[in-house]
Amino acid sequence: MEALKTEIQEQGIRYVLKGDVYLLDLELLEESRPIGRWGRLHKEYLKTNRPVLYNALLLSGKLYTLLADLNEQASERYSLVVRQMAQAEGVTEELKANDPMRWVQAMNSIRSRAEEIIKAEMIYL
Repeated sequence: MEALKTEIQEQGIRYVLKGDVYLLDLELLEESRPIGRWGRLHKEYLKTNRPVLYNALLLSGKLYTLLADLNEQASERYSLVVRQMAQAEGVTEELKANDPMRWVQAMNSIRSRAEEIIKAEMIYL
């Protein structure tokens, strides 16, 4: 009987012998950047509503890179939207010094609306 090769490659896919069976030799790239809040929200959205895309991204090793990129972009966009809304509504450091409760109220409202914008534009596509 002929000895089995410890490793074979067919059609660009590498297989490794484990016992009596050849298994796929998958190597997923490690992403060092955090996926953060926005990335986790998008991951759950994909898992729940787009399972085929989620699995394809996961198996190709692109999921965590995509989530880390999305997290960075969404964080930057969120900060920009909050800044622009605060400026448009006149929520300034002066208001913070003179009437802190009103400033907190206004900023909470702005942050909540900005969060909904980011979720609609970037997370729940």
